Amino acid sequence: MDKDRLSLLRMVDAWFEELLGSNNESFIPLFFDEHRFLVLRGGGGSGKSIFAGRKILERVTTEPGHRWLVCRKVAKTLRESCFNQLISQANEYYPHAGLKVNKSDMLLTFENGSVIIFAGLDDVEKLKSIYGITGIWVEEASEITRDDFNQLNIRLRTVTPYYLQMILTFNPISINHWLKERFWDNRDPDARLHESTYKDNRFLDPTQVKVLEGFKDTDEYYYMVYCLNQWGVLGKSVFNKTAISKRIEAIKAAGKQPKTGYFEYDEQPDGVHIDNIRWVDDGNGPVRIYKEPEAGRPYVIGGDTAGEGSDWFVGQVLDNITGEQVCVLRHRYEEDTYARQMYCLGLYYNTALLGIETNFSTYPVKLLDLMGYRKLFVREIEDDFTGAIRQAFGFKTTQITRPVIIGELIKVMREKIGTLNDEDTLQEMLTFVRNDKLRPEAEPGANDDCVISLAIAHYIRPQQSMSVSAGEEAGTVVWTQDQWEDYNNASPGEREMLIRRWGRPRR
Repeated sequence: MDKDRLSLLRMVDAWFEELLGSNNESFIPLFFDEHRFLVLRGGGGSGKSIFAGRKILERVTTEPGHRWLVCRKVAKTLRESCFNQLISQANEYYPHAGLKVNKSDMLLTFENGSVIIFAGLDDVEKLKSIYGITGIWVEEASEITRDDFNQLNIRLRTVTPYYLQMILTFNPISINHWLKERFWDNRDPDARLHESTYKDNRFLDPTQVKVLEGFKDTDEYYYMVYCLNQWGVLGKSVFNKTAISKRIEAIKAAGKQPKTGYFEYDEQPDGVHIDNIRWVDDGNGPVRIYKEPEAGRPYVIGGDTAGEGSDWFVGQVLDNITGEQVCVLRHRYEEDTYARQMYCLGLYYNTALLGIETNFSTYPVKLLDLMGYRKLFVREIEDDFTGAIRQAFGFKTTQITRPVIIGELIKVMREKIGTLNDEDTLQEMLTFVRNDKLRPEAEPGANDDCVISLAIAHYIRPQQSMSVSAGEEAGTVVWTQDQWEDYNNASPGEREMLIRRWGRPRR
């Protein structure tokens, strides 16, 4: 055997060994697969997107002149997903490929003339300008329509010495989705189908494995579909409708009506702070009190601001020892009014821990901070520029946190449905279903503000005390000298609020 051939064989062996060492076993054969369609259906954490990126890079760095198109339904979602992923993979596995990054146009070019182009299917003009496509990767393919797919397929017609391939990656979705009908129900000889779960990913972080497996106990349906990669059923109720209906009937049979009303207050000249807070009885009031606060007892409040088609502002108050729903605020407020009512409600319930969603607006949380509310829920976030971990007020619903909080609420509903006292909340749960992407949400025309705020309230409970001290159990607490001074200088209405806030003082 001549030296050149021996050297080549050694290079091939080293390449294949590295491939085996850095990829999950089930994906290895797909590196050599030349079917026109490579369709990868995988549960959360299965590694399908990582493989797709790696295969594309393997081809564009070894086969000069490629023009790969990477796309999603919406262009703006590409930057934080596929674009950053491919840059990271190229730097790690192909450091000598001469990668050049154009961030503004989302374009990756290589020394051998290959190019990776990123575009959303909503960016029609950019798509029209892309020519000579030799490969396509559609991430979250369940988001695109059959027509989108057909248009992409038509564009994959370039004359090239290499095989043309479209890679489709997606999480499991409705059993009625066109992808299932197109590729699974009617087998296409030009398609290679691959299915995977988190169990196939040996590189998955143990913490993420724990999160995924936690859904076995909190949301069995979500676990079967999203984690174990089974086809889902569109419109399936998230909560047990029979149990909810029985609880509603039990509440009606008891005939106990909540105390309803709202809070009045005087605004200070600075336009921020308020004082002289007092309760106003109103039969149609937005605040429904099912249990009055007990001195020294810990409470938490989950809040959902109006957004995503809803105009309801909601606050759910829980007794943090028992998890019982003791009060609900629900109204079509302006943001500043909502923040002030939540401020009053929080003080009313012994300075409850307040966790308000910040997805659509951070204003209520910022105003509460300016007002000096002393117990806001704190989350940890990663700085986009430095990578440092910092703290921020308010709850952020994401693709990671949403299934966690809903899963916890499913568990509560299964084990402690008797802790719910509000009919509006229970009625919302009856119309809380899985959409065509298996995302739990309200049916069209219904609301889920009460559900989400209740889920947040249960999630934030660990940041608040879950016990009462011996002194508080006796009905009184020890005040500091500063607390007594504030109390003696307060108006009668303020004094009552301070007692609710701190507990009744021991003389």
